[in-house]
Amino acid sequence: MRLDKFISKATELSRKEAKKVLHSGDVTVNDTVVKDGSLHVDVLNDEVMWAGETLSVATGNRYILLHKPEGFECTLKPKEYPIVTELIAVPELTSLRIAGRLDVDTTGALILSDDGGWLHRVTSPKHLHAKVYELTLADPMDEAAQQKAIQKVAEGILLEGDTEPTKPATLEFIDATHARLILTEGKYHQVKRMMGYFGNKVEALHRASVGDVTLDGLEKGDSRFLTQEEVASF
Repeated sequence: MRLDKFISKATELSRKEAKKVLHSGDVTVNDTVVKDGSLHVDVLNDEVMWAGETLSVATGNRYILLHKPEGFECTLKPKEYPIVTELIAVPELTSLRIAGRLDVDTTGALILSDDGGWLHRVTSPKHLHAKVYELTLADPMDEAAQQKAIQKVAEGILLEGDTEPTKPATLEFIDATHARLILTEGKYHQVKRMMGYFGNKVEALHRASVGDVTLDGLEKGDSRFLTQEEVASF
């Protein structure tokens, strides 16, 4: 790939702006200053740096895990809140799509990719990929109420406005106000609606994992590329 095109794709600068950057002498290829935009670079093996920062471009499909914080919308166009892609430092963000959106006030594992077929496998209830949610309830539930909820969730709940009940799921209580819910589908506001079925309200919600992909070692607001093994697990 031509160097000026590489810089343009890596930074979203125009080709004209990329040439100005090159003429400034701030770009190096494998530690050598290069000002010629026509130079061919190997996008996989050459190290291109601008003002001390390494540049890269997407090669093939991308598979990204973000530890979503509160206050960010799972959309690609800003509305009332900032959007999650503002947290991800990769080029060509507009080609990314989200697998299983989270509400503004919900935190946790968010997967993005530009591979449409793969995203469908992640989200489709046919594939039964478990999603683990950790929730805090507004009102304590005694042991009898907990057991009733556990049984009902395992059977499936017909939520208001739906024509089919939820798929069998697993509910585990940590204490009277904290629980873990494991789902294999993603209905609209499903966790909150399920708890509302029992006359309760979810005060805090966190998605701990999607399938075999966990947030281990990933700080809130940070992202990483999925491993080949993680991509293949869906």
